[in-house]
Amino acid sequence: MPVLFSSSLQISVILCRKSECTDRHSEKGSPSLISAMTSRDHPFMLLFIAVHLLIIHSAESQSFIGVNYGLVADNLPPPPVTAKLLQSTSVQKVRLYGSDPAIIESLANTGIGIVIGVANGDIPALASDPNVAKNWISANVLPFYPASEIILITVGNEVMTSGQRNLMTQLLPAMENMENALHAAFLADKIKVSTVHSMAVLKNSEPPSMAIFDPSFSDLMKGLLGFIDRTGSPLAINPYPYFAYRSDPRPETLAFCLFQPNAGRVDWNTNIKYTNMFDAQVDAVRSALNTMGFKNVEIIVAETGWPYKGDSDEVGPSLENARAYNGNLIAHLRSMVGTPLMPGKPVDTYLFALYDEDLKPGPASERAFGLYKSDLSMNYDIGLSKNIQTPSMPKTTSPKPKSTGSLWCVPKSGVTDLQLQANLDYVCGHGIDCSPIQPGGPCFEPNTVASHAAYAMNLLYQTAGRNPWNCDFSQTAILSSKNPSYDNCVYPSSAAEHPCIP
Repeated sequence: MPVLFSSSLQISVILCRKSECTDRHSEKGSPSLISAMTSRDHPFMLLFIAVHLLIIHSAESQSFIGVNYGLVADNLPPPPVTAKLLQSTSVQKVRLYGSDPAIIESLANTGIGIVIGVANGDIPALASDPNVAKNWISANVLPFYPASEIILITVGNEVMTSGQRNLMTQLLPAMENMENALHAAFLADKIKVSTVHSMAVLKNSEPPSMAIFDPSFSDLMKGLLGFIDRTGSPLAINPYPYFAYRSDPRPETLAFCLFQPNAGRVDWNTNIKYTNMFDAQVDAVRSALNTMGFKNVEIIVAETGWPYKGDSDEVGPSLENARAYNGNLIAHLRSMVGTPLMPGKPVDTYLFALYDEDLKPGPASERAFGLYKSDLSMNYDIGLSKNIQTPSMPKTTSPKPKSTGSLWCVPKSGVTDLQLQANLDYVCGHGIDCSPIQPGGPCFEPNTVASHAAYAMNLLYQTAGRNPWNCDFSQTAILSSKNPSYDNCVYPSSAAEHPCIP
């Protein structure tokens, strides 16, 4: 059982028990070679430097946000309806577990990038006969491309941790044959070939900077990485902080997994302080790549998500947790902060999943990862819709508080200074402009933890998108309709009111 890393608080983070983190998709409606499969391993978000980043990186430009489109259900909308739904969101990429022609065709001329997949069971045939790969490309790519923007073909899913040695050794030849087939079709520079890995490919991952790939298949892994490095393909991984929390269900672990305020966890080798599980897991993979000599290989997140409900004995699934994880993850990606080892660039991330899949076996949580219901209504809102209008309020002309119908995020009564100090440190340490509460600033007085934290918490809430989960702070904050502004200290109720934000 690989351990991610421990903090100074002696908190261990379990990446995943293989038996717990494996789930298989069996898709319907794909050509004979394709039956799709998948499985999952798996204080607060790193928030954006300023709200103008949300404007610059608008819905149309958020190419780093994708979604998994599973078909293990009997009640899904027709593909053209789903295509229209996707176009109404900031989702710019879709991952399929197979190559359903109706879905691929429905996404034609939408500008949405498409990832299609080859099932594990098809790997032996692809590996043994180059003509099988050529026929696959002829059947599943050429009829649709370029109108349907296929960008990646994933050959197999979590093969390296499947325990099937024969399949593991056949994976690289299958990928090479697929790549050669794309070359023959003059598409190798447009469509890449990769495979998807669970986090269990890592071993000795404590701390993240010391992570390595499992030595039991390091030679095979090195061959795969050499292929994707040579072809400019990405390494696709499935990090699931949800599974890490399920293995260590303590409040501090939950906050760490949900991008909520927490003490952080320090990588003792680099002294880097991680404030969320997602970054720690992704950076562990980055370190393993670097150690093996593949510093230029790009990482993409093929799956990550959180169930919004589960059975009574399941730890972690809830509407609040799912909304917090996915919503805060989106905010983290939009911030362009990146991870400590890959700063300044978001990792391309495919959320799991677009819809609930009512035919999936297993516990109730397996059928509750969807962002949308089959009737196209949201299970919960994480700000993906393009047509969401950000509420605004006229600038305050009087320094005295008055009710305007807007909301402010303020500390709950009874919250301790220790809790507020943690919130203050987190907000001001992650890109939010706290100069108004510095000496000489209009909100410096009164010089108390409570006053400074109140201003900082509200500013984070306003710049993060004004979603209810942005005013959680580990349940130490509450939304209020009473304007807390005083004297010359104006608490913004929209980003435009903050004088320090362009």
